[in-house]
Amino acid sequence: MYEFKIPDIGEGVTDGEIVKWLVKPGDMVSEDQPLLEIMTDKVNAVIPSPVAGKVDQIMGKEGEKVKVGQVVLTIATATSGTKSSVGTPPQDTRPVDDRSRPQAERMEAQSGQQGGVLGARVLAPPSVRKLARELGVDLNSVAGSGPGGRITESDVRSYSNASSAGMPAAAVSLPANESPLKGSARPGQTASEVTEERIPLRGLRRSVAEKMVKSAFTAPHVTHFDEADVTELVKLRELFRPLAETKGVKLTFIPFIIKMLSVALKEYPYLNATLDDSTQEIILHKYYNIGIATSVEGGLVVPVVKHADQKTIFEIASEVARLSDQARSGRLTLSDVQGGTFTVTSIGNIGGVFATPIINHPEVAILGIYRIAKRPVYSSGGQLEARDILNFSVTFDHRVLDGAVAATFAQRFKQLLADPQQLVAYLI
Repeated sequence: MYEFKIPDIGEGVTDGEIVKWLVKPGDMVSEDQPLLEIMTDKVNAVIPSPVAGKVDQIMGKEGEKVKVGQVVLTIATATSGTKSSVGTPPQDTRPVDDRSRPQAERMEAQSGQQGGVLGARVLAPPSVRKLARELGVDLNSVAGSGPGGRITESDVRSYSNASSAGMPAAAVSLPANESPLKGSARPGQTASEVTEERIPLRGLRRSVAEKMVKSAFTAPHVTHFDEADVTELVKLRELFRPLAETKGVKLTFIPFIIKMLSVALKEYPYLNATLDDSTQEIILHKYYNIGIATSVEGGLVVPVVKHADQKTIFEIASEVARLSDQARSGRLTLSDVQGGTFTVTSIGNIGGVFATPIINHPEVAILGIYRIAKRPVYSSGGQLEARDILNFSVTFDHRVLDGAVAATFAQRFKQLLADPQQLVAYLI
């Protein structure tokens, strides 16, 4: 009997959550066939089987946290005796992608013809498929709003709400004896009277929650707030935008900010650092890998622009676009999310004046970027002018940095924002 253990799937990963089993007891599996989907604090990964045989026993449940080296599955192979293995090597671990799933799982069964096509391919992650089953929704009937037509949880909920409009809540197809809001109905209460919904804290949301708690209760957070006149930066971006389009690049403000950060961090190395709690050492990094906090369905991920100081503005813009697309389509690799030295979080496209972001531990600082707005400002000559003003914040680990260092770093970053011509040599 072959004992399958959770493999070491990347730098610093010690455990993960079983998101979905792709096999069941009695299934015949081939070598390299996907067995299960694991969510780590870094990325989702599909783990393949290193051997061929018949699935004998599954020891881990969906939603359960498991550790590297833990036995979660046994497979009866052609050879006799007991064999134990720690799964597959890290390089065989692959990001979640519908293409890696068995064809039967990638093709949603249909109850009838739709548009003349039977069994058309549906792009949807496991969490969405599970939600669709719970709500009784046929995914073939849902239009996906995600990248490449990928169906999101919002798409499923919207379709379900539209389908059940004007009908009692109990009319939605659900497993026997289960209310639409599982676990929230009181004894004697009907489905239509349920006033709250209980959602299990699992998957990416639980991973984010654990990381935030660890950071908040490990590092003493302090936030420095400031604002910068970015009128010249706005003009520079407009000047470069046509050239960016000829290169197939969408030019936002983020590439400029990343480039400016790489310059400022070289001058203030204690912000481009991590703290090794086990050895009580501050590690000053001589490379500049800037993480971009990216909102995705179910939580937040932080893909990393590697060696930002060595890239042009257009190269950074291309990399940001690639990483954003990979993140939102669930195709980030471990390499995409590892090795960060400093993180940027931006809500400028949403709004807000200031916030206090949580540090991406074990990094020691994070930059918050907010909306650029026109404001009346007195010039040096005493004239009132309309200028583009950007609010920003620097949250730092007070064990490593003092307020004066963070404030002078913020002032240097502010100077670069106000006078981007200083970076002409780095921009194109």
